Amino acid sequence: MGTLWHPDCFCCVACGLPIREHEFSMSGNDPYHKSCYKELHHPKCDVCHQFIPTNRAGLIEYRAHPFWGQRYCPSHEHDETPRCCSCERMEPRDVQYISLDDGRKLCLECLDSSIMDTGECQPLYHEIRDYYEGMIMKLDQQIPMLLVERQALNEAMEGEKDGHHHMPETRGLCLSEEQTVSSILRRPKIGAGNRITGMRTGSQKLTRRCEVTAILILYGLPRLLTGSILAHELMHGWLRLNGFRNLSPAVEEGICQVLSHMWLESEVMAGSSSNVASTSTGASSSSSKKANRSQFEKKLGEFFMHQISADTSPAYGEGFRLGNAAVVQYGLRRTLDHIRLTGNFPL
Repeated sequence: MGTLWHPDCFCCVACGLPIREHEFSMSGNDPYHKSCYKELHHPKCDVCHQFIPTNRAGLIEYRAHPFWGQRYCPSHEHDETPRCCSCERMEPRDVQYISLDDGRKLCLECLDSSIMDTGECQPLYHEIRDYYEGMIMKLDQQIPMLLVERQALNEAMEGEKDGHHHMPETRGLCLSEEQTVSSILRRPKIGAGNRITGMRTGSQKLTRRCEVTAILILYGLPRLLTGSILAHELMHGWLRLNGFRNLSPAVEEGICQVLSHMWLESEVMAGSSSNVASTSTGASSSSSKKANRSQFEKKLGEFFMHQISADTSPAYGEGFRLGNAAVVQYGLRRTLDHIRLTGNFPL
């Protein structure tokens, strides 16, 4: 520092107390106790709230979620720290996530807009059908939609002859075979230890009356994720009902992801506008609800859009990027007409 100090005048900028130790830290020309400097500048883990340790080379090493920016010690990737099944954020030590009965964890923010039973999901289902109709893609058939547990979804998937599922966990399914499925009839409650309780289910025989038997959706996910899965599975249904046959996984899953992304974008954009003009009371009410959604829910929608666009799988990821590029250049209708004629996206 090139300056002489009285012992009692050489003070830490952070705490204001004299620095008695032989070793201290500097930031520019400002002196700090090493402990004070560490408290101010050494990053803390967002999970355990401890200082992130240095590695063998003496460097601070941490992991960070690519979207949320949550920073955490590398050890938490291997110590069974739970992640939210919706937003993927790790559970902080001072917070207790909700435990769903199939082993999934749900953070408290995602719980706020979660959809837990079939009846609760019906308004969203009809809203997305209306979204399709607004794009001149009306689904004439009344396709049953059921909210189900993970085991029921996996069993139904095994009963299907065809299907493309790359994700570690299937969250939606467009059924084409007759099956008996157990669906959730009553929203469960949150009991002791943040575990759900009181769930009531019932079996339903699904009869094939057209190319699509039913749409199944995993329960317990927030509204925007549930809606994006519904939009995806409804597109599978629309393709089957309109004679699209023998499409490659990249084309079929890709265009379904495009519709899912489009619906999410419409929701996020609507939620960003607090003054949406409307010509009817019903539309005004719907717009008001979207505008009043929390900032977290808007961010959550952006995260689900990011997941779709950043997917690395050949069918869902590359298929989406090819399909989205085609829709941006040619529009949705011309893209679908080209797929019908050629089985591929227009270049």
